[in-house]
Amino acid sequence: MGTSESLIAHLIELRARLLNIAIALLLVFICLFPWASDLYTLMAQPLLAKLPPGGQMIATDVTAPFFVPLKVAMMAALLIALPYVLYQIWRFVAPGLYEHEKRLVIPLIVASTLLFFCGMAFAYFVVFPVVFGFITASAPQGVAVMTDIDKYLSFVLGMFLSFGVTFQVPVAVVLLVRMGIVSIEKLREIRSYVIVGAFIVGAIFTPPDVVSQFMLAIPLWLLYEAGIVVASWVGKGRPQEAES
Repeated sequence: MGTSESLIAHLIELRARLLNIAIALLLVFICLFPWASDLYTLMAQPLLAKLPPGGQMIATDVTAPFFVPLKVAMMAALLIALPYVLYQIWRFVAPGLYEHEKRLVIPLIVASTLLFFCGMAFAYFVVFPVVFGFITASAPQGVAVMTDIDKYLSFVLGMFLSFGVTFQVPVAVVLLVRMGIVSIEKLREIRSYVIVGAFIVGAIFTPPDVVSQFMLAIPLWLLYEAGIVVASWVGKGRPQEAES
């Protein structure tokens, strides 16, 4: 009976947290909705800046001019509300964690969120201008570059996700070391394989040009090295925690 009551209490707590998250996302989305078109224009700016004079984007679907900016507003609402979403998740799982786990989880959540935003910013401000400049410059003579707004959104979201996940490498390295799955020495030994893997990932998740592949592979490698440095520093506190 006690187990059943505990399960019900957890489900009620989970429902409350999910409701708080849904309300937060809805409120932020409602605030952003009037500027949905402006948000899409801002997201499309890296491509628009590289189009030739008179160039523009097109909508091949009847409902695309309405729903595509709506999707952008929803994505922006999720990003803005992400700290609150993570806080609600933290409040739900925190009671089941030990003190040393709590001390580790909070910095990792903060670092993971900031790194994801940094990955998106890197893609928007650094990668997109180079990629779109290469694409527009490579168009054959007489071919007008006019990208569909829905396809552009899919491409941008894929790039944001790729770079956001790539920038999580330091967090993943620290977790692997702290959990005892791999040692610092082993991470250094497999460095050459990681570099090769980074370029393979860059070839898979970026457009088929060498520049953009390097712009994903090199940060991936550098972030791996940064993860080793941070893991070496964080690992110094493990013996003391084990004694406590």
